[in-house]
Amino acid sequence: MKKQNVLNLIKYHVERNENAFRNEAIGIARYFDSIGDDQLAEYIMSIIAQANQYVPQGSDFESDYLKQVDIRNLAPLNLPTVISEDIKGVINAIKHNIGINKFMFEGMPGTGKTEAVKQIARLSEKSLFSVNFDNLIDSKLGQTNKNISNVFKEINALPYPGNVIILFDEIDVIALDRISSNDVREMGRVTSTILRELDRLSDLNKEIVVIATTNLFENFDRALIRRFDATISFNRYTKEDLIEIAESYLNSFIKNFKCVSKDVRLFKKILSTADELPYPGELKNLIKTSLAFSDVEYEYDYLRRLYSRLINNLDDVTVNQLSSQGFTVREIEKLKGESKSSVARKISKED
Repeated sequence: MKKQNVLNLIKYHVERNENAFRNEAIGIARYFDSIGDDQLAEYIMSIIAQANQYVPQGSDFESDYLKQVDIRNLAPLNLPTVISEDIKGVINAIKHNIGINKFMFEGMPGTGKTEAVKQIARLSEKSLFSVNFDNLIDSKLGQTNKNISNVFKEINALPYPGNVIILFDEIDVIALDRISSNDVREMGRVTSTILRELDRLSDLNKEIVVIATTNLFENFDRALIRRFDATISFNRYTKEDLIEIAESYLNSFIKNFKCVSKDVRLFKKILSTADELPYPGELKNLIKTSLAFSDVEYEYDYLRRLYSRLINNLDDVTVNQLSSQGFTVREIEKLKGESKSSVARKISKED
C-alpha cells in the first residue's frame, strides 16, 4: 500500500464519493491479501460489508471481477411452458427469501440460459452482476485460486445482498470434475476452492442469489452440483416449441425486409420437414441470415436458403422429391423458382 492510497481515501471521504471510497478500500484489501495478510484483508472487507452506504450503483461500481449486466430493454424470451414454469418457480423462491437462492441452469448453447437470468433479475427488480472469467484465470500456479477467493470476498462485501444476483455464466470454464482424467490438477484445486467459497457464502450472506450456467453439465463435479438448491435443464424443447419460436422470429425480422414476401405456411412446412431443428440461439441466426442474404430480385429466396440450410441443398433436390416430402405444386414453384405448369408436368411425368 502506498501513501497515495491513504490520500485517496481521505479525498473520497471529503468529496463524499462513496463508490470511489469503497473501490479504493477494496484495492487496499487486495494489496494486503497479495502479501499474505489474509486476516487484515478480510477485516477490511468486513468493515465495508457493514457500511451500508457503500452500495454498487450502475456504472460507478468498479471491479476486476464483477461486471454489471444491463437488463433494460430486454427482448421477450421465448421458452417452452415447462421451462417457463421453472423460471417462475425460481422467481418465487427469490421473493420468498427463505434461503433457496443458488440455482444451476444447464443446457446446450443457444437454449436461453443467460437470457433467462437477465429476465429473472428484471422481474425480481435486482441488479445483475456477472463474474468476469477473463480476469479470473491465471497461468501462475495458485493465482486462479486466489482470484476466486477475491471474487467471493467482493460478493460477501456487498452491503445490500438482497438487491443483487450474481451470475457465473458458463461456470464450466473454472469448475470441472476433480477426479476426471482429463482435468489438470490445478483446475481440480480451483473446483475445490469454489466449493469452499460457496459454503462460506451460504453461511455469511444468505440473501445473495447466485445463478450459474453451464453447457457441460455431465462433466461437473457432483459435489459442486449439490451446492446448488435447484438445477434446471434448458434442453426441453419439442419440435413444436422450436417451430413456434421460429415463427415469432420470422414475424419480428421480416418487417425489416421490403423485398420479401411472407409465407408462414411454407416456412413452417420447411421446419416440420427437417429431421432436426437447432436450439433457439442458432435458429434465430439462421432465420435472420436467410432473410439478410436473400436475393432482392426473388421474394421467396429466404425460404430457399432456409430449406438448403435445414434439409438439403435445394439445387440437388428434384421436383418429385419435394412433392414426396409433401410440398404442393405452388410451394415447389416458390422453392424451385419454376412455373406451376413446369412443376406439374414433372410430377405428372414421374407418376
